[in-house]
Amino acid sequence: MTNHGETAGPFENGENRDFSGVGSGAGTGTGAGAGSGGPAEAAFGGRDVHDAQVTLRTPAELADALPYLLGYRPEDSMVLVALHDTDGPGRFGGRARLGIPASEDDWGAAARQLARGLVLGSERRGARAERMVAYVCQEPRAGESGQDVMRRLGPLAQLLRTECGSLDVPVVEALCVSDGRFWSYVCPVDACCPAEGTVMGLPGTSVLAAAATYAGLQVRGTLRELRARMLPWETSAALEQEVALDAAGLSLVPRILEEASREEVAEETLDLAERIIRRFAEAPPVSGTHPADLRDDTLLAHDEAAALILGLQDRTTRDRAAAWMEGDEAGPALRLWRAVARRCVGPYREHAAAPLTLVGWVAWSTGDELEAREALAMALGADPDYLFARLLHQACNEGIDPEAVRRCLRVERANRLRGTTPQETADTEPDAAAPPAPADPASTSASSSGPDDQAHGDDPAEGAAAPPMVPNSRRRRRGRPSGHTGPGGPGPTRADTGRRRPPHQRRDASSTAPTRPGNARRDATRTCATDRENK
Repeated sequence: MTNHGETAGPFENGENRDFSGVGSGAGTGTGAGAGSGGPAEAAFGGRDVHDAQVTLRTPAELADALPYLLGYRPEDSMVLVALHDTDGPGRFGGRARLGIPASEDDWGAAARQLARGLVLGSERRGARAERMVAYVCQEPRAGESGQDVMRRLGPLAQLLRTECGSLDVPVVEALCVSDGRFWSYVCPVDACCPAEGTVMGLPGTSVLAAAATYAGLQVRGTLRELRARMLPWETSAALEQEVALDAAGLSLVPRILEEASREEVAEETLDLAERIIRRFAEAPPVSGTHPADLRDDTLLAHDEAAALILGLQDRTTRDRAAAWMEGDEAGPALRLWRAVARRCVGPYREHAAAPLTLVGWVAWSTGDELEAREALAMALGADPDYLFARLLHQACNEGIDPEAVRRCLRVERANRLRGTTPQETADTEPDAAAPPAPADPASTSASSSGPDDQAHGDDPAEGAAAPPMVPNSRRRRRGRPSGHTGPGGPGPTRADTGRRRPPHQRRDASSTAPTRPGNARRDATRTCATDRENK
């Protein structure tokens, strides 16, 4: 799904946001619309709109459509779907999702944020929503039934209706989905929407499911299952990985801190990544995401993962690694960055920001915006101040074409291969420019920092100069003296490395960047989005 940039602030640590949407017949998206008393027509992109058009007339069909509108099966979610052209054939517009806040005291703020984000975002794109369909989705708690959930979430559904109404966008249907059933908060006809709820159809058996399959659209599992592919290990092997990270930190961190050896570490990191990408590419395919991830874990040794995790903390190295973003390299690279993120265990969890950002970038570059948003949001959850993830996440939300960033990375990669300086390229490659800047976050509803869909907009030091990203050896371990980094003895800690210096102590980025031809940072000429982080 593409081209929707409403951002929203965090609830429940921010791990509960998703914003997506398309226009009618756009790319790989889903367009549709409905009137309050007429049918809704779902048209799937990628084919002629009349070849894959489904008419939705009942609450049951709208409930069945939700996973196909989002691309996954929502859990613990409040969702709004915009409707356009309701006097004509109709089409679905943008979709917005927030996790249901744990505290009922936060429901009003969440409903207001969700409604304003979708309505105002649609207006910015020149297609104001005319009506809305609202969903609340949650599984029963212990001792609850689906009907109990429906009653408990009734006030939340009413808040969504009220907030949309205050923006002159009426909610024409409000549904609760729980325990394999759905209820309508709008339909009073017991024969249509009985009090005990209506059983949902089996997944994949509806006309809409057949049309989605024909159009080449895939409905994944839940966001929880998607995030699980990038979460740190919690198995017995995590301790072995932590020991490997301790050992690698003792040898790599001092070399990264030294100007003379930093470039050497960068080359070693990138050479290692390239070898492992080839290894992943040569491995026979495995069916199923979980078995495939387990297989990838066996292809990556503990010491290799540790070297990559620490090496990628350097911004220049990470930016160069982002060039594996398309063609035959993209798939194995995406698998590698997922595997590396899973190895950021224990006190090294914050280090996952770099590989998670690479997961998000490669996923976005290859057209998988759902995984891109999740990975970039998880990167911000690991390190809320990670500006590269924030910029990419906001650009993805704003519907900016990643080709602008790809073009910039291609030029820089070509420069390195032929030894051309960035200044020379600036004189001969005027098109290697950054993508259009995302909309000012202050003009959207709010900004956020957690793993579902967010892009910080209230960065207090976004314009300050910053030194190259140098990894702290590790975060301080619980119960150990300051400065201890592993069995080998003391090493630099977070305070030693100066990863986040006060603004008045920060060095100018141009004075610390590598000076090797083709690798030097472009000052006034380089405008790639990945370079904003050092400005």
